[in-house]
Amino acid sequence: MSQNQYVLQTENLHKDINMGKVVVHALRGVTFSVERGEFLGIIGPSGSGKSTLLGLIGGLDTPTSGTIHIDGQNVTNLDENALTRVRNEKIGFVFQFFNLVPTLTALENVALPIQFARKKRFNPHKRAKELLTLLGMGDRMHHRPNQLSGGQQQRVAIARALANEPPLLLADEPTGSLDSESSAVVMNALRDVQKRMGTTVIIVTHDLEVASQVNRIITLNDGQIIKDDARSTAQLAAVQAYKKRSTGELSAVGTN
Repeated sequence: MSQNQYVLQTENLHKDINMGKVVVHALRGVTFSVERGEFLGIIGPSGSGKSTLLGLIGGLDTPTSGTIHIDGQNVTNLDENALTRVRNEKIGFVFQFFNLVPTLTALENVALPIQFARKKRFNPHKRAKELLTLLGMGDRMHHRPNQLSGGQQQRVAIARALANEPPLLLADEPTGSLDSESSAVVMNALRDVQKRMGTTVIIVTHDLEVASQVNRIITLNDGQIIKDDARSTAQLAAVQAYKKRSTGELSAVGTN
């Protein structure tokens, strides 16, 4: 299988963090690959290296050793300008606390990454309207963040992450600050994006309810992968059927 069939490849990633006289080995030889269109969860206890790994994948930090390929490009030793282009064009970020610009409307927040893109592939406002409508926010696009609920703000953040049509979407505890109902809406939105757009989605979470909805789970402990579990379609169908019987079927997002 050729390299360009993988959105992400990591090889023997190590990350050492100096804390005074102590060196913390945050990651110790992490190797895995992610194909296009996967819906992947990364779980593990606090301090296991989840967020460190996501930061390295997203180009927010550099590894002590090892390599990272994003969409076939080795990004391990790129300078800051080149990394900024990769982050803008190939990676979308969704954070726990939304990180929306408070003075801008939902439409303006989503259009912002397109306006900063080196190669503008889309009309900023047209693309923003399309994404917000896809995510069920068509009637809220002219609202500012303080006029939106937490779940609505997170859907705006997802739309913004998709603005330049990146092949990879990274979500760091995307439901961590939401109630259960809003969490379900956001997870439906991420699943909708993965199915409709073919975007590869990687979620870091400590929430087992969230983790139960992905197709593959990587478990970290002490900076190492201790389990890589690809779940079958049948397993996922069984989990979803159980949830529907237990709690009632939740309405889908992005069908309007």
